[in-house]
Amino acid sequence: MHELQNGLWHWEAPHPEWEPSAGGPDGWGPDVSCYAIDDGERLVLFDPLALPAELEELAASRATAIVVTNAWHERDARDLAERLAAEVFVPPPDGPGRLEGQPYAAGDRLPVGVEARPGAEPPLDYMLWVESRRAIVIGDSLIDNGTGLTLFDRWIPEGQTREQVLERLRPLLELPVEIVLPTHGAPTDRAALERALT
Repeated sequence: MHELQNGLWHWEAPHPEWEPSAGGPDGWGPDVSCYAIDDGERLVLFDPLALPAELEELAASRATAIVVTNAWHERDARDLAERLAAEVFVPPPDGPGRLEGQPYAAGDRLPVGVEARPGAEPPLDYMLWVESRRAIVIGDSLIDNGTGLTLFDRWIPEGQTREQVLERLRPLLELPVEIVLPTHGAPTDRAALERALT
C-alpha cells in the first residue's frame, strides 16, 4: 500500500477469479487495484479487496463507506460492510445474488463526496469523480494492460463501436482531473486519460 496524496491510498491484491485466459498481451493481469480516501471523518473504500491492516484500523475510528464501480466488482465489499458496519453504494445489480446497498446511477452525487459519471457499459459500470481530490476512479471502462490506459476492446458492449464508447467517456476531459485511479492498472495522470480518450 502506498499513499498517493495525503489521505489517498492505493494497493493491489490478486483477483480471486482471475484465470490465465484473462491475461495475454491484450488482457488484464491477476492483480487489481483498490483505493481508499480519508477526509479525517470518513473513510471511503473503492472496490476493496484484501484491505490492508492499517486501513482496517483507521476504519474503526471513521464512518466508513464502500463504493463499488460496477455490478461485478463486489470483491471483499460484502464482508467488509458487515465487519466495519460500512455504508455501501452500488450500481444496479446485473443479476440475483449481487451485493446489496444504496443504488446509484449516472449523474448521482453520493453523500460521500463522489459523483457517478457514465462508463463504458451503463447502467452497470461507472466512472467515479471525486472532486475534492481531482480524481477519477475507473472500474472496467478503461484499463492499463501494460501498454498504457486504454479502452479494453473485449469489454465494449455488444452492438456498440469503440468510437461510440469513447464519445460517451470524453466528457470526463471537461473535468479538472489530475489523478486517474483505474481498478485494472496503476494510478496515472490526466495525460494518460487524454491519450486513452482521443
